[in-house]
Amino acid sequence: MNSNASQQAYDRGHTIFSPDGRLYQVEYAREAVERGSPSVGIRTDDGVVLAARKPVRSPLLEARTVEKSHRIDDHVAVASAGHAADARQLVAVAREAAQRHRLRYGEPIGVESLTKAIADHVQEYTQTGGSRPYGTALLVAGVDETGPRLFEIDPSGTPYGWRAVAIGNGAAEIRGFLEDRIRQPHQTETKTKATASEKQTDGIGREAGLTTALEALATTVDEPLSTDEVDICVVDAETASVDLFSSDRVSDELQAAS
Repeated sequence: MNSNASQQAYDRGHTIFSPDGRLYQVEYAREAVERGSPSVGIRTDDGVVLAARKPVRSPLLEARTVEKSHRIDDHVAVASAGHAADARQLVAVAREAAQRHRLRYGEPIGVESLTKAIADHVQEYTQTGGSRPYGTALLVAGVDETGPRLFEIDPSGTPYGWRAVAIGNGAAEIRGFLEDRIRQPHQTETKTKATASEKQTDGIGREAGLTTALEALATTVDEPLSTDEVDICVVDAETASVDLFSSDRVSDELQAAS
């Protein structure tokens, strides 16, 4: 059996490992994410910023019907990349988990706990017969008793915590941009004369985070970003609330970032 035929034998079932330890269907799901329009998340001192580029394929399309950011609970939101239908199903799973926790314990669910609940659901679909892996990745942004939190969930069901991250098409280039733009914590610790703003947790405020997120998205396109193709969401640390930006506010932010 040649190598191509051998691969085909294993990639027909996502519950079967290949001899080199790979799950081909999970890798294909990751490829679906890489082909999706990008989303960026940045944790700031004032909360978490989510910015996403929407796939507006035609001027006839109603841009407001394309959703890349979703409110999960009062204090948590997600942004997606990959198959929109799969993302919508995971949003429903996340909302149910958040509301179940509120009803059972009388308090909002922790961001990390919610992330792991979603990740467990995603992971189950990588080992259950008669199903397929989710072809989407999520950025989970929220605020809890520990402060602003930002997580990524990939199609394998693995959660990662980040200060700033991107998913979708051009994610590697965006991450490189973010690594260059966002100061690492140890850089402020070594300064003998740090300003008050430099002593903050992440060293970046909400407005700076918004500008950086939009500039990061702009690196993936040749033309300037338009209002119709950008989704912005901010989870505010002080009020522990989700703020989904209207078209007018998105336009204002794009002008400020240009």
